[in-house]
Amino acid sequence: MDREAIIETHDLTKVYGSQVAVKELFLAVEEGEVFGFLGPNGSGKTTTLLMLLGLTEPTKGWARVAGFDPQREPIQVKRVVGYLPERIGFYEDMTGPENLRFIARLNGIPDSKSAPRIDAALESVGLGDERKKPVGAYSRGMRQRLGIAQILLREPKIAFLDEPTLGLDPEGTQRIIGFIESLNRDKKMTIIISSHDLRQVQKLADRVGIMLEGRMIAAGTMDELARERFGVGDRKISLDDLYMKYFQEIEL
Repeated sequence: MDREAIIETHDLTKVYGSQVAVKELFLAVEEGEVFGFLGPNGSGKTTTLLMLLGLTEPTKGWARVAGFDPQREPIQVKRVVGYLPERIGFYEDMTGPENLRFIARLNGIPDSKSAPRIDAALESVGLGDERKKPVGAYSRGMRQRLGIAQILLREPKIAFLDEPTLGLDPEGTQRIIGFIESLNRDKKMTIIISSHDLRQVQKLADRVGIMLEGRMIAAGTMDELARERFGVGDRKISLDDLYMKYFQEIEL
């Protein structure tokens, strides 16, 4: 790899009873890249993110996030990682700024320091004019933008985004994609994005990983995967084509 790996896993496995959620995952994500996680529901994408965050313990194997062990050093990991879950929760009776101020305090950011960050974050995601509105009155798209704002507020090195555009209309989707591109380009954040939207991932990701039944069945750039499955590094081959080709040919 040209750049240093900021996220690494070795033989990472998670078993719930008789169900293998993630099986023997070896992964390296380079600092500053956007890595796209693909796969159907139940393929292990979210479980992987939870292990990287230290929110669930692996059955075996290990992970390192910015040099920290998520199981032994979860606080340090949370300081360098921003997380946007599929269904983000905010206090609905509080306004956007009040929610962000609460998050800042939880992260040890004093009000004097968080106030200008909150203003800047809300303006960046287009919520500057919605300051007095309780979050309970927000649309899903506005909630997702507030989720991006809380990442901007904390200024982490890494962002984990789990289905960030799920349920949004095309305009809302394009806005979120623009914010993600800005996080990577302007803030130099390393981003892992988990999504069902293949075109969205193809637009954003430097590399992709395809998961099925807990296994990473393929990982690489579009050109690398196209050569592996089609024999050519043709940039005209879509991620939809690659995705279906792997699913048709893989032998589990």
